[in-house]
Amino acid sequence: MRTIILAGGKGVRLVPVTEVIPKPLVPLGGKPIMEFVIRQLRRHGFSRITLAVGYMADLIRAYFGDGSKFGVNIDYSYEPEPLGTVGPLALINGLDDTFLVMNADVLTDLNYRDLVNFHKTQGGIATIGAYQRQVTIDLGVIKGDGDYRVEGYLEKPTISHLVSMGIYVFDPAILSYIRGNDYLDFPDLVNLLLKDGKQVSYLPHHGYWLDIGRHDDYAQAVEEFEHLNRKLGLFRNNS
Repeated sequence: MRTIILAGGKGVRLVPVTEVIPKPLVPLGGKPIMEFVIRQLRRHGFSRITLAVGYMADLIRAYFGDGSKFGVNIDYSYEPEPLGTVGPLALINGLDDTFLVMNADVLTDLNYRDLVNFHKTQGGIATIGAYQRQVTIDLGVIKGDGDYRVEGYLEKPTISHLVSMGIYVFDPAILSYIRGNDYLDFPDLVNLLLKDGKQVSYLPHHGYWLDIGRHDDYAQAVEEFEHLNRKLGLFRNNS
């Protein structure tokens, strides 16, 4: 099965790091985060990978090449200008079967094959890998009655949200909603599908997941990487 890794963004939330290297090359354990992703894909039987690149594409290609040193086949799709989080799929030919799409900076122990198998049992046009994320508001939260009187007060409450992991399985029919839209982000695509009566499913993941989009997330990833790597065994003896 073909996998598309979305690796063309500028990573503005990780500035100044991403002013000198693209986010897929940000290091974890001495290697780029996207190498971790590619090694996981290979382990789960995904060997044909297209990197959708744009920002600092030459650096990404210089490191990953044709993928042979990682045991996979890598080709590239170039995004001449920003097209959003799913718009770049319109530039990729040959997506004529179910395919996996994911961000380049996701740290997780999800079994991608399980996600694909779940998608096939659902019969929908798309499936989203989902995660229950706890968000703590580091402030006292006031509950007001609308007339300037306090009804309740919560100190640093924690709110739980079911969030997208940035990992998706798509059927080819989804491309008819992407092509011709030029710039298109994933939330807009989902709303287009739902408006048209298409089934979009989600699979909750109860293991480890971290989206390395902000500095505090990156710091957490650096701290937790060795534990996750020992669990998955993707890098051994500096291989």
